[in-house]
Amino acid sequence: MAMNNLLFTTSPVVSHKQLFCIFSSLSIHRPSYYSPSPPALHFPTLPSRKSRITRRSIFTAQSKGSNSADAPDRLISAITYFYPFFDGIQYGKYVITQFTPFQTLIQPLIPAIRVFKSFPFNGFLVFLTLYFVVVRNRNFSRYVRFNTMQAIVLDVLLIFPDLLERTFNPRDGVGLEFMMSLDSTVFLFLLVSLIYGTSSCLLGQIPRLPIVAEAADRQVL
Repeated sequence: MAMNNLLFTTSPVVSHKQLFCIFSSLSIHRPSYYSPSPPALHFPTLPSRKSRITRRSIFTAQSKGSNSADAPDRLISAITYFYPFFDGIQYGKYVITQFTPFQTLIQPLIPAIRVFKSFPFNGFLVFLTLYFVVVRNRNFSRYVRFNTMQAIVLDVLLIFPDLLERTFNPRDGVGLEFMMSLDSTVFLFLLVSLIYGTSSCLLGQIPRLPIVAEAADRQVL
């Protein structure tokens, strides 16, 4: 019964995912090492044959291998991937209720999910904390900020299945079967992202999720 209550909860009409889209539209996406536009008149220079070492290549080189990030960075990065999974747990209502292995897998997380879902704006508060306290805080390593931003973007993508459910909300027939398949697909993607993200972070590697990784790169300067 407790698991069913958690799975069938709904999110507020105006979610933190929509607010993030506003924040993203106000932020500057170009990297900080870009120089201003050149003047109209300038002297041409010959291209250098030396390979350019960009911030992204430095980040990739330092973040691979078992010694790439220290233990606190790995732990913080791994924990952040629970945020989108907890926020989208309701999309697993069909899979979890029909397949016992998923119930066994989710059972240890029920206390944490219950705390996360106990207040409607907990997700919004977690979003603000992760985005402004971690992502925008250069005291954290870029490894932590990238993984945190990737978890946030993954959570923001949940706005699309949420809008579909609010718009159509079929009760039976083909429409209901389509929504069941969509919800199950979203849940399985969140579960795979959680397992892949946490395991990679604990190993000191960089989990790069499809679509999500590129958006996170643009936000983390």
